[in-house]
Amino acid sequence: MSLESAEALSFKKQYIVFFAVMLLVMMIYLARLWYLQVLCGQFYRYQSENNRIRVEDVVAPRGIIYDRNGVPIVENRPAYDLMIIREDVKDLNGTIEELARLCECNPSDLFAVLEANKSTPKFIPLRLVSDIDRDCLARVESELIRLPGVEIVIEPKREYNWDGTAAHLIGYLSQITEGELKSGKYPGYYPGEDIGKVGVEYGFEKYLHGVRGHRQVEVDAVGRRTRLLEEQPPVAGHDVWLTIDMDVQRTAESLLEGKAGAIVALDPNNGEVLAFASSPTYNQEKFIKGLSEHDWHEMAKDPGHPMLNRVCGAAYPPGSTYKPLVALGALQSGAINPSTTFLCPGYLSFAGRQYHCWRKGGHGTISVERALMQSCDVFFYHTGLLMGVDRLAEYVKMFGLGAKTGIGLPGENPGLIPTSAWKRRATGHPWEKGETISISIGQGYDLVTPLQMAVAYGAIANSGKLWRPFVVKRIEGMAKGEVQAAGPLLKLEIPVDPRWFALVQKALSEVVSDPRGTAHSLYDPAMPLAGKTGTAQVVGLGRGKAGVNNKDDAWFVAYAPASDPKICVAAIVEHGGHGGSAAGPLVKQVMAAYLKSRHEPAQK
Repeated sequence: MSLESAEALSFKKQYIVFFAVMLLVMMIYLARLWYLQVLCGQFYRYQSENNRIRVEDVVAPRGIIYDRNGVPIVENRPAYDLMIIREDVKDLNGTIEELARLCECNPSDLFAVLEANKSTPKFIPLRLVSDIDRDCLARVESELIRLPGVEIVIEPKREYNWDGTAAHLIGYLSQITEGELKSGKYPGYYPGEDIGKVGVEYGFEKYLHGVRGHRQVEVDAVGRRTRLLEEQPPVAGHDVWLTIDMDVQRTAESLLEGKAGAIVALDPNNGEVLAFASSPTYNQEKFIKGLSEHDWHEMAKDPGHPMLNRVCGAAYPPGSTYKPLVALGALQSGAINPSTTFLCPGYLSFAGRQYHCWRKGGHGTISVERALMQSCDVFFYHTGLLMGVDRLAEYVKMFGLGAKTGIGLPGENPGLIPTSAWKRRATGHPWEKGETISISIGQGYDLVTPLQMAVAYGAIANSGKLWRPFVVKRIEGMAKGEVQAAGPLLKLEIPVDPRWFALVQKALSEVVSDPRGTAHSLYDPAMPLAGKTGTAQVVGLGRGKAGVNNKDDAWFVAYAPASDPKICVAAIVEHGGHGGSAAGPLVKQVMAAYLKSRHEPAQK
């Protein structure tokens, strides 16, 4: 009896302990349930909905870029991008290794993408590989069922139709950097998105970009879409119509093939840029497909500097193409008149030094008109000394030299027109009169861009109207006033007497038409030109050292027809030698191509 009582008491104690444990577990479950449902209910409800419904961005197609005649230069094509949503991936490392195998690429490149975007929320899709090829697409598509979090997205991709033609004008796209995202200049942009880096693509980014769309989709537990709930289509970017003529542009680029230099053509009556050629050039498609670090370094080390925009991003001494501007300033200021003559024995002796003319035997006694026609250096040595550096700079700057033209493209070089104050600031030394002799023929400190010279000669051709050059004719859907960097703009009516413009215009015409002119080899009665040759020494620029080409840079700037200008062209050929033979024929052919494209006679 006593044994039975002891066993009953022991069982009762075990029962109480078991019941207490069960009660404690139940209380813990109830507390946890209260915590999840009451305290954290709103948070987990949001998480649940977020897993079930996902918002996806839809990239807007960029606007198409056309030439002045409606020829598409830059379009869009469908491209397949390999994306990953890390939130849906169970084995991230294994998935990356598998994708690298399927796409036959280096896994480290894919891991580098993850590392570069480690601060990006995991629910945002990351672009692992852009524009995958068909073989990779087929292999990945066949394995998607076992690769949760991986998807193929079709997006519009930029397509440059002309293999690098007008590359320096149009520019290229590349992925937006983290610094650019944080700069505040690109609101609403996402990591991995392409943006314009240079040229029109950069300068008119806000018009070309468009507005992203979005869609709400229902996904299952592994992130696969099951149903489309809502969609807002993207708004494509505005189409941009350029002022250039692709036939003229291709002519200019073909003439520069194998040379380093630039050709720019514009309409002297409104500033429209008709051709914008810089050589050597590059192919923008390399940037779209993804330029490797090795390829970028190779391009950067290329001695031809293919990325340099020589039309408006590089500055050169103008040589004798500077002389018409000196003549106009001297005539207007009264330093000389049409009857003023100087003796040219082939040199000028000044301060114990001889400054030579290009013609060793000299030109004899010569006036301003013939000095321009035969490009007499000694005449302009005397003229520069009479004017002085500061008065010379005052008049030359009226033609747009020494300042950016306002074309609206990034990286424009302002060039340099020196003054006595500039030299004191830059070097701490006073200006010397011998330096005035050098700058009076476009040497020394003088630096200009081909675009600036085309604008200046356009003002000579139209007797004093300085137009801002522009490259965008219109933007679809935009009124003229809404685009600040597009359309004609008269910057200045240059205060020079029409008589002096007429004198210089006549002299420039004689440069070609007169047998004594420095560009008479270009004479063609069917297409009369007016222009000026120029050669610029390069030794002082570090480009004429021993062991490299030390020929002078060759210039020719002209307009046509001489009596009724429709086109003005500036050309420079680095190390080309004489302007009349190296640059002149290029200018003539570009003019002929444009006047032919207008279907009107060159001479009225």
